Amino acid sequence: MNRIFITGIGTGVGKTFISALLARALEADYWKPIQAGFEEGTDSDYVRQLLRGTPGVVHPEAYKLRMPASPHIAAREEGVHISLQKICEQVPSISRNLIIEGAGGLLVPVNETEFVADLIKALDAKVILISRNYLGSINHSLLTARLCREMNIPVVGWIFNDQYLHYEEEIVRWSNYPLIASVPLMKAEDGQFIEAQTAALQKRLKGFL
Repeated sequence: MNRIFITGIGTGVGKTFISALLARALEADYWKPIQAGFEEGTDSDYVRQLLRGTPGVVHPEAYKLRMPASPHIAAREEGVHISLQKICEQVPSISRNLIIEGAGGLLVPVNETEFVADLIKALDAKVILISRNYLGSINHSLLTARLCREMNIPVVGWIFNDQYLHYEEEIVRWSNYPLIASVPLMKAEDGQFIEAQTAALQKRLKGFL
């Protein structure tokens, strides 16, 4: 079983949608260890909808916090301490690949001393980096890549989401991490689009995992 951790260069770059596509493409399970904010539904709820008709299972969160904020702040509000050890003890026991979705980016705090990057290390997971093309995304992408290299986090490669600007080649070259795929922005729920992107990812992933 591969543990594949999905992290982004920031918030709102499409981690959840790409996580769902990857779970479909790999016939993998999905797990979001920390959910902060659920009034409008959780990421797990969204992925569960996109995995209908597939073998993939959505596993319950280790921490489900009400406030839509950085996990350490949301946990503090509820008098909860997020423990990396507890998360590691709750890793689903499965034989299939597991897609693990993080919260925000690598330096999002999960408690008063540890970050999402520390969670990745504790889980002994490989990382797929998600970048969205926007003004400033080169800087955010390369900072993310540099931290991965400094912390010896194993990176599979980049998936770019949205084609507003074409920064992919520059980010791949400067980061020295390979391009896995570039997924156009989905403007509305479209079953045919999801099927097509799933099939494209299946082909691309064969050379990476």
